[in-house]
Amino acid sequence: MKIFRSESLADYKTYTFNYAVYCRQENSNETTEIYRQGFLPYSNSLQLETPHYYLARSLRVELNNFKPTSENRRINKKILPIDPQLKIIDKKDFDRNQTFDKFCMDYAATRFDGAMSLQRFSYIYNWEFFNKIFKFETADNRILGYVFAVVTDKILHYWFSFYDLQYSRLGLGKWMMYSVIEQAKEQGLQEVYLGTCYGEKAMYKMRDFKGLQFFDGNTWNNDMKILKAKCKSDGNFLTDDFKSTFN
Repeated sequence: MKIFRSESLADYKTYTFNYAVYCRQENSNETTEIYRQGFLPYSNSLQLETPHYYLARSLRVELNNFKPTSENRRINKKILPIDPQLKIIDKKDFDRNQTFDKFCMDYAATRFDGAMSLQRFSYIYNWEFFNKIFKFETADNRILGYVFAVVTDKILHYWFSFYDLQYSRLGLGKWMMYSVIEQAKEQGLQEVYLGTCYGEKAMYKMRDFKGLQFFDGNTWNNDMKILKAKCKSDGNFLTDDFKSTFN
């Protein structure tokens, strides 16, 4: 892997000079280590031909410390009447078709605020190291949702989910995430990566799952009180964490 920095904002008033940190993957066996260093896949440019990752405040579940919470059990009970079934499919064996694309794009149009074009969706779908699709459906084969996952012999990244929004009232999205984490633990994996954790909208993950850690820029931190405070104050900082300790 090659880690590099790209110059960003400069603020002479506070002497804050930002550099965004990226990683370019060079070998297939680097995937686990890239995630463990706090990086997530960068999919916002369709021009990149090799897998790139960005460094961010990301969240993961340490599966040795994961166990169902009362919220997990509550959602599981709510979802049982529709009898959801789960199939885990290798992407290479998945039949991508127009019905599948429309299902995902209908969800994206509502939830992603226009940030997911069909071209970007295809770019993500063709990402080299995205290799598993979790397919959720009813017993009579009605599609409930899909999860795109990057899976190695040690970790799983819950990358994108798409689901039937009429089941939102049953907590389908939460249940899908919980189900994937449970599957990862059953398969003997070590961590599940849940993407970024910024702002109060992301705080449901802290409430829902045990065994959480967040990447604080230097290491993986399991202090959820710190993470909660960060999420609540996101957007309000005028400088960086280091300076805020003595200013």
